[in-house]
Amino acid sequence: MKKNLSLILVVSFLIALLTPSTSISAGPSFNYGEALQKAIMFYEFQRSGKLPPTIRNNWRADSCLDDGKDVGLDLTGGWFDAGDHVKFNLPMAYTAAMLAWAVYEEKEAFVKSGQLGYILDEIKWATDYFIKCHPEPDVYYYQVGDGDADHMWWGPAEVIHMRMQRPSYKVDITSPGSTVSAETAAALAAASIVFKDTDPQYSNLCLKHAKELFNFADKTRSDAGYTAATNFYTSHSGFYDELTWAATWIYLATGDTSYLDKAESYIEFWSTEPQTDIMSYKWGHCWDDVRYGTQLLLARITNKPIYKESMERHLDYWTVGVNNSRIKYTPKV
Repeated sequence: MKKNLSLILVVSFLIALLTPSTSISAGPSFNYGEALQKAIMFYEFQRSGKLPPTIRNNWRADSCLDDGKDVGLDLTGGWFDAGDHVKFNLPMAYTAAMLAWAVYEEKEAFVKSGQLGYILDEIKWATDYFIKCHPEPDVYYYQVGDGDADHMWWGPAEVIHMRMQRPSYKVDITSPGSTVSAETAAALAAASIVFKDTDPQYSNLCLKHAKELFNFADKTRSDAGYTAATNFYTSHSGFYDELTWAATWIYLATGDTSYLDKAESYIEFWSTEPQTDIMSYKWGHCWDDVRYGTQLLLARITNKPIYKESMERHLDYWTVGVNNSRIKYTPKV
């Protein structure tokens, strides 16, 4: 069954949780600190592989320890997807990038809430897996598990290896996948920033893989090899948004303006509203389409009207008018 729901805008959600209320009106009290804690724990409970003793539950054990053996690699780790037991790297990489963005924007708030260590552990759980999936510069394993077979069986992750095979799927130079490779490059570049102070060696490792994956995605510019996940996570927006997103994060990680130039060179390929030259603005930042977060970053970096005006148009579409707003808000008390 094709998944139609986008992942939550993680960075917006987490930042909203971290923003203290200024309301003094009487009313129910909401424990946003606990909500933040449990939001992070959600990812912890999706962990696949050999689990550390620090995991905060007593009902999940080691699972899928043979992942990657079919191709002679260790592809254990990562997160399961959406209540299933497939590891789809496109939404996983998007999620890791968004968690890293949350830390990039609000690190001190995570420190004050006591959650910095936990969210960094989750980011690293994903990036460790991405690094395993990238054994060569132009080879990337983007999925472990068969989505159709997995959806036909309901059971615990700990015994799935006894019920079905878990094939590993890759993209390479002759059968590429620019969308998933670039999204992973963005996640690794963002992670390299948030680990730079605490673990510079790991930060450099993430950045190395980010650059290689970006180069792979950029020179191939094709999703021809991305076939196993097409019934579940197809990027309808194409790969130029992910290329822009990845190049922007690598620029933020390195300060190398050649990546900023690359990022801006893809803008001409972004979609527009029908029969106009206006950048599309009526969707949302998600695993399929990362243009909105990208143009927000580019607006901040370059201060160019093209990005600022497009972002304002997007936000106005969703929020202008109390009665006409297309989104709902928490009571903020």
